[in-house]
Amino acid sequence: MSTRIQSEPAFVLHERAYRETSALLEVLTRDHGRIGVVVRGIRAAKPRFQRGSVRAFQCLSMGLRMAGELGQLLSVETLGQPLHLQGEALRAGLYVNELIARMTERHDPHPELFERYAALLTELAADPGLAWTLRRFERDLLAMLGYGLMLTHAVDAEVELLPDRDYQYVPEQGPVQAAALRAAPLVRGSALLALAEDRLPDRSDLAALRLLMRAVIRHHLDGRELDAWRVLASYRSTSVPDAD
Repeated sequence: MSTRIQSEPAFVLHERAYRETSALLEVLTRDHGRIGVVVRGIRAAKPRFQRGSVRAFQCLSMGLRMAGELGQLLSVETLGQPLHLQGEALRAGLYVNELIARMTERHDPHPELFERYAALLTELAADPGLAWTLRRFERDLLAMLGYGLMLTHAVDAEVELLPDRDYQYVPEQGPVQAAALRAAPLVRGSALLALAEDRLPDRSDLAALRLLMRAVIRHHLDGRELDAWRVLASYRSTSVPDAD
């Protein structure tokens, strides 16, 4: 039995070839969460939908027929003005797309995540401070998925964090004062407090937050890596140190 979804706001996160002439999209929708969508014949000689009609980083209105796990694209329209991400912003956008696709479950609605992602794209297009923009989004994504970070208190002593003290961060718990956890990333209290207060940290704290977020995300991915991390690392080691 199939159901129809009409005029659903959506963003394309990923696309791959599907059978001979079709494509399979991973789509973040406002009301239905992440879903897989088949676009039939889009790679045919005379496609019903042009490839540009399902571009990433563009808010779309989709008509879908849902049957089981996958949906079929019936109609698509562009909502609002297109965003043109280039260079560092494009790489950051591709990283966020993979992050959402890997961290979320299909058919698990998160309307607040949809709105936060839409806001992020505008930030990426306009804001040169990509590293801080990404750290703020990672923080918000984790909170929306039920993995919110403890950023203000040491969990082993139940005391407020001190800005000039180093802490080890345990992904399932938070910052601890003890220094006996080999695998836990080290981060200053000032970095955690800046993230809690939505205040731009200094360069060294920002670098520590990048390592912290990777450790936390890796933990929730059961130790798996993101492909985008390797891509961003190659650019960071050459000419774009703040791209991730």
